[in-house]
Amino acid sequence: MSQKTTIRKLAELVNTPVEKLLEQLSEAGMPFKDADEEVTSAQKVKLLGFLRRTHGRADAAAETSEAPKKITLARRKVQEITVGGGRNKQTVDVVVRKKVTLVNKGQAAGGDKAPVDDERAEALRKLEESRQRNLEEQQRLAEDDRRRAEEAEAERLRAEEEAKRLAAEAAEAAASASVEGEAPAARKPGTHGTPHAPRAREPQRDDRGAKSPKPRGSHAMVAGVEDDDSTSKFAGQLHLSAADRARRGATRGKPKARRAVEQSRSGGGEHGFQRPTAPIVREIAIGEAITVADLAQKLALKGGDVVKALFKMGVMATITQSIDHDTAVLVTEELGHKAVRADADDAETELLAHAEEITGEQEQRPPVVTIMGHVDHGKTSLLDYIRRTKIASGEAGGITQHIGAYHVETDKGVISFLDTPGHAAFTQMRARGAKLTDIVVLVVAADDGVMPQTKEAIQHAKSAGVPLIVAINKIDKSDADPMRVKNELLESEVVAEDFGGDTQMVELSAKTGAGVDDLLDAISLQAEVLELKAPVNGRAAGVVIESALDKGRGPVATVLVQQGTLEKGDYLVCGVQYGRVRALFDETGSQVQSAGPSIPVQVLGLSGVPDAGDDFVVVADERLAKDVAQQRDAKRRESRLVAAAGNRMEDIMAQMGAGSEQQVLNLVVKADVHGSMQALRDALTSLSNDQIRINVIGSGVGGITESDAQLAATSKATVIGFNVRADASARKVIEGNGVDLRYFSIIYDVIDQVKQVASGLLGVEIREEIIGIAEVRDVFRSSKFGAVAGCMIIEGVVRKSKPIRVLRDSVVVFEGELESLRRYKENVDEVKEGTECGIGVKAYNDVKAGDQIECFERIEVQRTL
Repeated sequence: MSQKTTIRKLAELVNTPVEKLLEQLSEAGMPFKDADEEVTSAQKVKLLGFLRRTHGRADAAAETSEAPKKITLARRKVQEITVGGGRNKQTVDVVVRKKVTLVNKGQAAGGDKAPVDDERAEALRKLEESRQRNLEEQQRLAEDDRRRAEEAEAERLRAEEEAKRLAAEAAEAAASASVEGEAPAARKPGTHGTPHAPRAREPQRDDRGAKSPKPRGSHAMVAGVEDDDSTSKFAGQLHLSAADRARRGATRGKPKARRAVEQSRSGGGEHGFQRPTAPIVREIAIGEAITVADLAQKLALKGGDVVKALFKMGVMATITQSIDHDTAVLVTEELGHKAVRADADDAETELLAHAEEITGEQEQRPPVVTIMGHVDHGKTSLLDYIRRTKIASGEAGGITQHIGAYHVETDKGVISFLDTPGHAAFTQMRARGAKLTDIVVLVVAADDGVMPQTKEAIQHAKSAGVPLIVAINKIDKSDADPMRVKNELLESEVVAEDFGGDTQMVELSAKTGAGVDDLLDAISLQAEVLELKAPVNGRAAGVVIESALDKGRGPVATVLVQQGTLEKGDYLVCGVQYGRVRALFDETGSQVQSAGPSIPVQVLGLSGVPDAGDDFVVVADERLAKDVAQQRDAKRRESRLVAAAGNRMEDIMAQMGAGSEQQVLNLVVKADVHGSMQALRDALTSLSNDQIRINVIGSGVGGITESDAQLAATSKATVIGFNVRADASARKVIEGNGVDLRYFSIIYDVIDQVKQVASGLLGVEIREEIIGIAEVRDVFRSSKFGAVAGCMIIEGVVRKSKPIRVLRDSVVVFEGELESLRRYKENVDEVKEGTECGIGVKAYNDVKAGDQIECFERIEVQRTL
């Protein structure tokens, strides 16, 4: 225990709660206010004596007073240090032994125990400081030895390099001597056909008096280099080249590989593990959301450690669950690391730079015109007359339920038209059409006037900042009143040019064609004012108008090219989908090779069905398109996981607040195109109220598949097919599980039937309806019926078979049934208003004059949305 000890630290050492230790100190006569206050050695001894006395040790005072006069402390510490380097590296065990004898001077002098303990603690502290100094000195010596060993190793390497250099020079000198005809000092007999015997040589001495090395092998030392100590090892190897001798000399005398392996195992060497001397602080890149497992991998921690840290912060999360950015930042900083926002837009940045490179020269482009208005005001019929086709006759129910995209070559030039639905459920379609367009043509029926969707279309056009042209249709009808339309448009701040405004208004008839040319002139004039331009050359970019899943052709996207030229074979990325353009089709179904600005086409070849409203851009290769699509998909999935987790919590809280009375209607919605699916999902979800919640658990584009049927069977959901049908496998699952499957082709039929189904789930409501009130004028006593009230019917009718209530001063005092209802002496079934009668109340004889008898009936009412 160190010299300075706080109460909290002492509690941890003795494994006692801080509160209990404070209480014991207070009982021992040492009150402390804070757990961080310091406890001296004398106070510890005093507390120990108090606890011994408390636990029944009567001789505690004697034991504490009879402390030993002398204490001998012996320490022995063994430490391994590494000395030298390379082949000379050695591990040495350093043993430190120290013995200290402490004399209790205070006891010998008769003093109390507190000074003795203080001296003992002071001696222990000095002993610890001495040990620390010894350890530091040993480490310094070891460091010096290691540095000297490294210097010796470097000197050895330099000597080996010098020896190699001298050996190479000697080899070159020997080669040159043999070429010039100088014979070597001695040759092996018979080597070159010379039969003479070798001449004996006396060992020569160098300047230092040492013997020169003797010849080894079958060859003698080379003349001129035999006295060189560094080249003696090359004797007998003159038949080798200089490079081979250098290689053999470099490898000779090296330690075996086992030594290197042992060195790496022992933690030394180049690839040995080095324990970090300080905590490593990492910079963790975190996006909008991240799973706990991914965060643990980036932190180089176990997943359980991160889950534990989250649990301490009050966040219940599993290792596979996603957490949002703020929570991930908090837990990262809690674990001692630094969190930075992830630059997850690497592929997006590359795509942006890629798109900036394709900007070309601006050229004139056709205008994009969106036709908007209320349902059944003649939008598609007007476009039908312009295109000379019969589109309106092909729409289900005579209404448009998709965004149609067409380009028409008129006498005024090429114009691209977007036809939007007018039904209230297609608000998002109309808003999307207003954002894509250059000019909005608002169609208003002259016989119907301004309607709710007309006002909504005006708001969309104003919010998008798009100029507005009003087409007053159906002027051929007898009850047409164009002036009424112009006056009603004033309420929406749409002022005609006739009234001094800036909005062009054209009167026309889509049936007879009157005024259609004037509308085209107005569109061309507005387009000239706008000066619409876009780059034609270069890679294309645009937006998805509508998308669908064709069984034979796969994902089909109707796109509007806004700049550049889209060609067959281009790689493009579209939202979270990517692909290569396999084919391009115009609105008539004819295949085309390319499409320029303001031209709508159908694209085949995408990896999936994109969302309506997604942007598309053509890229150079498939790699970039795939990277961008996968990155967007991952980001969307993370956001959806976080949002889904939040929604689940909100749903739980909402169910807790609402109780168990709220019913749930699960739906699986499949539609032919993405826009219709989105409109259906939003329209059906908006039907929810406090009694019933309509939950669209699955939605998609294309036919009803087996997976959709399985989802509906497990969730007990109703399957809605909008202009799509179920395949054979899906029908088998639906029939086997009794799933409710309904087909529709008109959107308001879907909404009406869902309302009916939801009303059936809500059940019936019991209501009470008062049918008559009788006022008691007098009370008569009867031996048979008891008290009989003579009444006047003041309101409605009183029937014998209905329940009644007796009211006194407008307060109900009894509720029961009629026992008898008589008029004069005859029993009657009912008595009408303004008629006197006698009423006998069953099981109640306390009727008084002035009371009111209220007759009512209970009826069942079907709950509706």
